[in-house]
Parts: sequence; C-alpha cells; structure tokens
Amino acid sequence: MTILFLFFVLFLLMLIGVPIAISLGLSGALTIFFFSQDSVRSLVIKLFETSEHYTLLAIPFFLLSGAFMTSGGVARRLIDFANASVGHIRGGLAIAAVLACMLFAALSGSSPATVAAVGSIAIAGMVRSGYPKEFGAGIVCNAGTLGILIPPSIVMVVYAAATESSVGKLFMAGVVPGALLGIGLMVAIYIVARKKNLPAMPRVSFKEWLRVGRKSIWGLLLMVIILGGIYSGMFTPTEAAAVAAVYAGFVAIFVYKDLKIKECPKVLLDAGKMTIMLMFIIANAMVFAFVLTTEQIPQSIAAWVTGLGLSPWMFLLIVNIVLLIAGNFMEPSAIILILAPILFPIAIKLGIDPIHLGVVMVVNMEIGMITPPVGLNLFVTSAVTGMPLGQTIRAALPWLLLLLGFLMIVTYIPAVSLWLPNFLGMPG
Repeated sequence: MTILFLFFVLFLLMLIGVPIAISLGLSGALTIFFFSQDSVRSLVIKLFETSEHYTLLAIPFFLLSGAFMTSGGVARRLIDFANASVGHIRGGLAIAAVLACMLFAALSGSSPATVAAVGSIAIAGMVRSGYPKEFGAGIVCNAGTLGILIPPSIVMVVYAAATESSVGKLFMAGVVPGALLGIGLMVAIYIVARKKNLPAMPRVSFKEWLRVGRKSIWGLLLMVIILGGIYSGMFTPTEAAAVAAVYAGFVAIFVYKDLKIKECPKVLLDAGKMTIMLMFIIANAMVFAFVLTTEQIPQSIAAWVTGLGLSPWMFLLIVNIVLLIAGNFMEPSAIILILAPILFPIAIKLGIDPIHLGVVMVVNMEIGMITPPVGLNLFVTSAVTGMPLGQTIRAALPWLLLLLGFLMIVTYIPAVSLWLPNFLGMPG
C-alpha cells in the first residue's frame, strides 16, 4: 500500500505539471505523514544532510570548472585541435566535432554544457564548409551525451552518492565505454560522409598541428590533473573537482586571458544557478530515497524480483526498458536517485557488479538526453542552432540507433566497463 501511494502521488504530481524536485519531496512527505511512524520533521533534517554529503560536493566544483572552460575559450581551442588532427578525413569536421565533445566531456562532466560549448562553434563551422545544418546538429546533440559517460561525470557522482560506490572506480569504468562510443560515432560519420560525399579540409602541416596543439595544451592538461590525481591517490574525486575549478579559472583568466576578472562574477553566478537547480532536485530525490529506505521498499521489491527467478540478463533487460522510458520524462540525476536504491540491492543479489550497473544506468541516461519530450540536449542544440525543436529531434534520431546498439554491448559485456578499473586494481 505504501509503495502504491508513494509512486501514485509522484506520478500524479508530475502529470499535472508540478516540477520534478517538488514532486519528489512532496510525495515523500505525504507518505511519511500518512503511513510512517517517523516525524515529517525528519525530512527537513534529510534535506540539510544532503548539502553536507561529501561526494556531492564535487558537483558545484565540476559545474564551476565547466563554466570557466566554456567562457574562457578552451572549447574553441579544443575544436581547433580536433580539426587539425582529423579535419582532413572525409567528413572530418563532423568527426572533429565528436573528438572535441570527447575532450570537452573530460573537462566538464555535463552533457548540456558539452553541447553548448562545442555546438555553438562546431556546427557553424560545418555549415560554412558545406555540411547540412541538420547533420551537424544531430552529430553534436548525440556526441554531447559523452559529457556524462567520459569522466569526470556529474551523473556518476550522483550514482556513487546514492549507492555508496567508489567515485574513482566509476570514473575509470567510464573511460573505455566513452572512447568506444566516440570511435563508433566517428566511424558511422565516415561511412555516411563517403556516401554523401561530404567535404574534407586540407591536411595541416605537422608544424601547424604542433602550434594548435600547444594552444590547447592547458585544457588537455586538466584531464591529466583530474584522472591522474584521483588514480595516483593524490586527491579524492571531490578534491579533484575543487582543483579543476581553480585550475580552469586560472587558465581562463591568466593564461588564455579570454575572461576578464570583472566577468568572473557572472560566471560564478551562472555556475551557482546550475548548482542550486541540480542540488534542489538531488536534495528532494534524497528525501524520496529516504522514504524508500525507511519503509523497506527496495528490500521488498528485491525479494519479490528474486522470487520471480529472473536471470541476470533478464533483469538487465528490464532495467534498460524502465530506464529508457524514465529518461523520456525525467532529469538523469532524479532518475538515478529514485531507481538506484531499488535496483542496487537486486543487482547485488543476482551477482551483478554495482560499477557495471552504474555504467549501464549512465548509458541509459545518455539516451534520455536525446529523446523527447524532456531530452536536455535537444533543447540546448535547438537554442544553439536556432532550429525548431521538431527539426532538431529529426536530426538527432537517426544516430539514436547507434546509441541503442552500444547500450546492448555495455549491458551484456561487463568487461567493457570493468576491464580498466580491474586492470588498475582499484578497490570497489
């Protein structure tokens, strides 16, 4: 009865247009009020506890780092480097856009930020060179999803907080899948470019490539600092996020000098707005998860699912279907915080590695970013290109099949996610 009431109220509130954060918090509060022995005051304590969660402290720092990188011209230099590296291949500008998304994803941790930073420059460049605008928009919209798969990833931080998993191991587990998806998109672009006879840029000299590479080195170094620092044990993922924010600010203001000191308050304000929006959703989702836990709902569902005698592959198939549907209507962090506490104990009982489950959930969230009606990347791409939303959806959907195929690979070949962290001997 408690389960039915909790989810009925949640979906009813969402259906009548109540914002997702308030829907989560209110459904949790009403369930406690009517069905639990706990005081509603315990929810207030839980809201404040969320703000003190050490792992979640990484989120505002990664958002600030991404804001500095976007405002400070790092994205433009990464795109120049990508163009110089692969622009001479048939369809090279589109392939370079994917490479730039991969590089920027390793700096920002956010999918919409990756689309905004790379798309605003790369799509215009492709159109000037003779590419159809829809083609460029579809590529960047899909490649931008790498922002939550390639580490550092804000969504991975949220999953780690919800399941008490290792953020560092999750980050490393995203490296190989992120690289594979990026390469898969590049190969698909090359095949389409050959068929459509899309243009290629002249090959740059080695000297020119080195010159462009030197300009982008400060941005590329941030990847080394974040992942190298975490793996070497020099600092935790949360500390890495703080270092990244300070480094990104220093590079944008004092090295590239694209950002004036007087412009910093605006960057801080933008990052602050994003942080407040995301943390408000997370705080209310934590309240929802708290109700789930106190009412023993995950354990009840786990016992019921285990009693059905599902094999691991069948369970993972159901997980994918549920997540793909949820991704159409909800923000990734909210989905993770609602469903991870339910799916996690079932996965453990079935012998599924929690890190593998985390990567599967993140790839599902990637697909949710490009599926209507709530796909954030669609809205960002539409805003960047000036294309109507319907046209943006049509441009992005052909590449969705590739992402769905990739989801099957990640789901049923755990080694894709687990090989690197296991090879590095990282503790769970």
